[in-house]
Amino acid sequence: MSRHRHRSTAIRFLGAAATVTGSKFLLETAGGRLLVDCGLFQGYKYLRRLNWRRPPFDPTRLDAVLVSHAHLDHSGYLPRLRLDGYRGPIHATRATVALAGILLPDSGHLQEHDAELANRMGFSKHRPARPLYTAEDARAVLPQFVAHDFGCPFSPARGVQARFHHAGHILGAAIIEIETAGRRLVFTGDLGRLHSPMMMAPARIEEADVLVIESTYGNRRHDRTDPQKRLEKLIHRTIQRGGTIVIPAFAVGRAQLLLYHLHRLRKDGRIPRTLPIYLDSPMAIHVSDLTCAFQDELRLAPDDCRAVCATAHYVRDWEASAALDRDRRPKIIISAAGMATGGRVLHHLAAYLPDHRNLILFTGFQAGGTRGRKLLDGAREVKIHGRMVPVRAEVKSLDMLSAHADRDELLAWARGFRRPPRQCFVVHGEPAAADALRHALEHRLGWPDVRVPILGERIRIR
Repeated sequence: MSRHRHRSTAIRFLGAAATVTGSKFLLETAGGRLLVDCGLFQGYKYLRRLNWRRPPFDPTRLDAVLVSHAHLDHSGYLPRLRLDGYRGPIHATRATVALAGILLPDSGHLQEHDAELANRMGFSKHRPARPLYTAEDARAVLPQFVAHDFGCPFSPARGVQARFHHAGHILGAAIIEIETAGRRLVFTGDLGRLHSPMMMAPARIEEADVLVIESTYGNRRHDRTDPQKRLEKLIHRTIQRGGTIVIPAFAVGRAQLLLYHLHRLRKDGRIPRTLPIYLDSPMAIHVSDLTCAFQDELRLAPDDCRAVCATAHYVRDWEASAALDRDRRPKIIISAAGMATGGRVLHHLAAYLPDHRNLILFTGFQAGGTRGRKLLDGAREVKIHGRMVPVRAEVKSLDMLSAHADRDELLAWARGFRRPPRQCFVVHGEPAAADALRHALEHRLGWPDVRVPILGERIRIR
């Protein structure tokens, strides 16, 4: 039984409010307190600093955490939450539990590595630099996970029923449905594309009293150009001038989608079969190995899934990764992190950005303040490992490869409700995107009460 009672149901928006990252929504009910998502803030320094603040609630008084998917802006704060005292269950889908076992320790390892590098090279303002949490801290939180199948109800707190529905964003990604005190609340997490070649489409939800909806691309319509045609053109243009294509990619989902498109291009003879393709991210390699184990979430046949994952040479150690930068022959390097915030892609960028023959190709959302956003915005130099690197390479983006629904797809999904939710909260978007989706839901769908919450706001559920 919960140790806490509340007279009314309320949501506190502790992250992803007028920004994309740091998803955390504290749901206070008569039966207990639930944290929906527990993500890291990323991007601007003022946001990243929020990761170091103690949560504005007592973690020891939480009844449960529910995680929509394994991306770090939704799950990456969990080890820190444990360090702050939380020892309760963390509910997620089976694939999310499996992915968290890869992503969270990797996140801790990267933070340890970055802190060690900062101390060795002296570019941190802190003496000494320290990680937010370690790989050991991350491994310690993994036994708290409780795995669930899609569609199967469970009770995370007294008087509360919950279930996960397919969100179609990455493996394991879920729309979270919560029923409490006669109300149905739906949290979209990150909604995927309606016509992804790999992932199942987001589940249709017909009833909700309260909807918390993402808005990453709430003000944009993705380019409808065939991604394979665009990718083929960019690859040929780069290799003809003797360059290398460096693709910063999210290790979960985006790297595998890139392998799918490259597999199709190579199979159809549209790019040279001799052009080396490298997947240089231990995490992306682990995820690719795992992908075909969750066949029920994919549109691909088992044989196709295995062929896609065999498209690239897997680079498993730092020495082989560094050797790629000494080999200046044309090639494709797919490496994490997708926003160029850390990981092996940084030393590839340092090596290839100064040469005009090369192409840096982004394939997903770039949060404000990240190196990826700076490069797409035309920066002439970027800081990598404490030194400024000149930008002479070509920089492009394939936003049609996004795993997030765009404005039209978000509205198409929202039209699936039989009646408008009584309250709708637009989150997980920069201010212009969130406000544009709010306006569209109000004026195009006629929804009566749509708001963009501010960070830290507590709103009572009617």
